Amino acid sequence: MSLTQDIRDAFSRRDNALNQFIIINALVFAVLIIFQAILFLTQSRDVYSLVLRQLALSSDGLVLLRHPWTLFTYAFVHENFFHILFNMLNLYWFGQIIREYLGDRRLISLYILGALAGGVFFLLAYNFLPVFQGRIGQPVIGASASVTAIIVAAATLLPDYTFMLILLGPVKIKWIAAVVVIISLAGINGGNPGGEITHLGGALLGFLFIKQLKAGRDMGQPVVATGAWLGRVFQRSPAMKVTHRGTVSSPSRPAVSSNAGTTPPEEVDLILDKISRSGYESLSKEEKQKLFRASQQ
Repeated sequence: MSLTQDIRDAFSRRDNALNQFIIINALVFAVLIIFQAILFLTQSRDVYSLVLRQLALSSDGLVLLRHPWTLFTYAFVHENFFHILFNMLNLYWFGQIIREYLGDRRLISLYILGALAGGVFFLLAYNFLPVFQGRIGQPVIGASASVTAIIVAAATLLPDYTFMLILLGPVKIKWIAAVVVIISLAGINGGNPGGEITHLGGALLGFLFIKQLKAGRDMGQPVVATGAWLGRVFQRSPAMKVTHRGTVSSPSRPAVSSNAGTTPPEEVDLILDKISRSGYESLSKEEKQKLFRASQQ
């Protein structure tokens, strides 16, 4: 099977958001690397900065007004190999937790909202904090805000979930998330303050997302609604169906409620609380099924 077919298959599945995010980031990175090589060989390096300007988020509000899509696209762009490597590893490790317990839809919501929150923090800091005066126009790229949102969300949902780390052994993810936030705070006065500020925006979003979810409010609903709207816009018109006027449905077939099999929000909250206290393995088979159904709603 060709690489193209593998990618096509990955995007044909509805429950494959984690792998799709990783593939999109990897493809953008690969395309930019190839593009840079071509420009180097053709001595047209200046063109690269023009292309990057269409993808990176600028701290200049006027540039953002001309390129509003960059508030989203910057979260899929990397130039450094280790930058994308560590981002994708963390996305995979922590994204699996979110996907398993909350489903693909909320993983998508966290990634997108994390990027938006990180971008907003970046814009506010560079336009209103005196320490950044004179730096207007500096761009930021990378999935770090989205990944940090997912890390903190996983730690807020399951603070005692344990990872086995090389040399350190078992470490609870609440401590991993705490270290990530502290490193971002410490890095603000370093060489990449803009990137570290986006991490903090993503971290706050991840924390609030889970807290609101436990309170029965899903911050990801606008993302889901927007995705559904875009799906309808780009969906092909269905083929016309021809029906016969004399056809009558069988009276013996019972009507099926569209709400059958759904899990009430209050039950989901109780299950999430139980996971926080005792872990996923403490759930009964019925509770696991309810949680899975809720993640698909």
